[in-house]
Amino acid sequence: MILYSDKDDHYSHRVRIVLTEKDIACEIKETTNEEAPDEVLALNPYHSLPILVDRDLGLYDAGVMLEYLDERFPHPPLLPVYPVTRANSRTLMLRINKEWCPLVDKLIAKEQSEKELLIIREELLNEISTVAPTFKEFDFFMSEDFSLIDCYLAPILWRLPSLGINLPLNRHLKPLLDYQTKIFERPSFRDSLSLIERDLRD
Repeated sequence: MILYSDKDDHYSHRVRIVLTEKDIACEIKETTNEEAPDEVLALNPYHSLPILVDRDLGLYDAGVMLEYLDERFPHPPLLPVYPVTRANSRTLMLRINKEWCPLVDKLIAKEQSEKELLIIREELLNEISTVAPTFKEFDFFMSEDFSLIDCYLAPILWRLPSLGINLPLNRHLKPLLDYQTKIFERPSFRDSLSLIERDLRD
């Protein structure tokens, strides 16, 4: 199994977290969309990373990769067993993909004016702030167990300072800040970081 992973990409980072969380033997080849060989990018019709190759199987959507790895290597499980809670988890992951990730991607690309980027930062901070109260009730994102949803959220939280967003220290966000600390100290998260990603905070 080979993961062609972008050196600093929150989608690739998700997959690396799952690999380390499940202790899956996988060769990680760090590259970028610009540096990756054409024959690798050809595995993805959208010509972008990450790309996961497992024998004759080539996967190019991070969400599909996460569920594939969770099903192929079921211990520890990263999705709930019951259909209703599993569907709720998928809905939360879809929300992050549809509402949060486009904002993160715009901040990374920096193609807008500084005024527009400021508006995007405020919008992303508001989105993140809305979920803060849930961490009063659960140890992880809407769950008592570490799950795929945390694999979506953690790479975004890790990148916030580099995107120009610092979570304010207030009572409303304290549960989220406590969660963030817990996730960042998790061995699987620490082991998933590339050298570039470590420099974003360390």
